[in-house]
Amino acid sequence: MLDKYWSKPAQVKLKPLGKKDNQTKLHSCLKLSVFTQFYPPDYAATGQLVEELAIELAKLGIEVQVFTGQPGYAFEKASAPLKECADKLHIRRSRTAKLWNARIRGKAINGLLFCLRSGLHLLKSASRGDILLLTTAPPFLQILGYLANRCFGTPYVCLIYDLYPDVAVELKVVSPQNLLVKSWDWLNKKIWRKAQSVVVLSSTMKERVQAKCPEIAQKITVIHNWANPDWIVPIAKQDNWFAQKHDLVNKFTVLYSGNMGRCHEADTILAAAAQLQNEPIQFIFIGGGAKHKSCLQQVDRLNLHNCRFLPYQEKEVLPYSLTACDLSLVSINEGMEGLVAPSKLYGTLAAGRPVAAICEEHSYLRSLLAEAGCGDTFNHGDGTQLAQFIRHLANNAQLAAKMGNSGRQYLERNFTPEIIARQYSKLLRQAAVKPQKPILPKLFKSISQTVKKEKIKR
Repeated sequence: MLDKYWSKPAQVKLKPLGKKDNQTKLHSCLKLSVFTQFYPPDYAATGQLVEELAIELAKLGIEVQVFTGQPGYAFEKASAPLKECADKLHIRRSRTAKLWNARIRGKAINGLLFCLRSGLHLLKSASRGDILLLTTAPPFLQILGYLANRCFGTPYVCLIYDLYPDVAVELKVVSPQNLLVKSWDWLNKKIWRKAQSVVVLSSTMKERVQAKCPEIAQKITVIHNWANPDWIVPIAKQDNWFAQKHDLVNKFTVLYSGNMGRCHEADTILAAAAQLQNEPIQFIFIGGGAKHKSCLQQVDRLNLHNCRFLPYQEKEVLPYSLTACDLSLVSINEGMEGLVAPSKLYGTLAAGRPVAAICEEHSYLRSLLAEAGCGDTFNHGDGTQLAQFIRHLANNAQLAAKMGNSGRQYLERNFTPEIIARQYSKLLRQAAVKPQKPILPKLFKSISQTVKKEKIKR
C-alpha cells in the first residue's frame, strides 16, 4: 500500500542545498516514532495526513516508525497488515478490537484499548531514543509522551488535531463542571508543560491552548495542514470520469466532501439548497459521520431534489471527486472555532475550486480566504447570503475560475507537503537536542544506594 504513494513526484522543486543546509545529512541519525489511532486504509483525514507527513519526513532522511490501529473510523478494508515497510518508513499496527464504532462510548473504549497497546509498544522501543510525535487520535493518547519523558527522558511533541475535553464540553457530552473535565484539563497542562513543542493547526487554536496554559506560549507552533498540488490538479468537469459517472457535468455543482460530524455545520448549507432547488444548481455530499443520517432526513423533509449523497471515496479517487464540482464548502459548527480545523480546505485549494466557508466572525478561515482571494465566508444560519454567492458564481464562470486559480497558487506558496514537512523537521530537530532528565534511572540509583546502605549496616 505504501509504494503507490511513495512514488508520487515531489510537490516543489527544491533549490540545491549547500553543505551547511543539507537537511538530509542533518536528519540522517534522527529517529521519530509517531503514534496515531487512524492511518490508511482508514479514510479518516487525520490518518491520511499523518501518512503523507511520514512519507515526506522519510524523504528528508528521518527514520520514521508509525504505530497505529486497524481500520476503525471509515474504511472499506476491515483489516490491514500488521507490518509494512518502505525505505525509512515503518508501519506497525496493533490488533486492537473495534467495539461499537458508531457510538461515542464505543469510540472511547476503542481509543483506550489503542492507548494501552501503544503504551506496551512504547515500552519496547523506549531504548531507541526516539523523538515522539503524538496526535490527539485518540484524545488522551498524549499522556504516553508525558510518561515516557518522565520515565526515560524521551522528548515528545504534541500534535493537536482536536482540542479535548473542550470539544466534548461544547457538544454538551459532558458538563464543564464535570470532575473528568477538570481532571483532563489539569492533565493536559502537565503534558503540554513537559512537551518540547505543541503543534496546533490554526491561529485560533493557538489562542485557545494559550488561554488554558499561558506559560507554554513559547512552545506553541502553528503548522497548517496541506495538500499535494502535484497529485490533486485542476481537471475540467467534462474531462473528469467521476463527474461524468455521477452526472455532475451539466449543472453547477456545489460539493461538501468529508466528515459530516458533530463539529460541522449543515443547516446553513441545506437552507441555501432549499432556496436554489428550482435552479440548475446541485449539491453533492460525499462522506459520512454523525450528522449524515440527520442530513438525509432533513433533505427528505424539505423535499430537496437538488441534493445527493455519495459514500466515502478511496484515496486514489480524491483527485477526481474534489475536481468534479464548481464550488466546495467548508463548515465549522458554532462554538467550535479553535477546537477543530477543517483539513478538507487544503484539498479544495489544490483542486483549483473556489471555497465557501461557514464559520464564526473571528475564524482564521476569514483572513486566510481573504488573503488567498479564493472565496468567501458566511455566518451560521445565513443561507440566503450563501445562496446568493452560489448563484453569483454559477452565472460568472470567469470569476469562479479566477478564485480557484488564486486558491491553488496560495496553496503552492504555503501549504505543500514539502513546505510543511520542512517546518516539522526543523521543529523535531530542535526537540531532539534539548536535554532530558528521566526520573526512572534516578529511582533505580536511589534504590541501589539504599540497598547498599542496608548491606553496610548488616
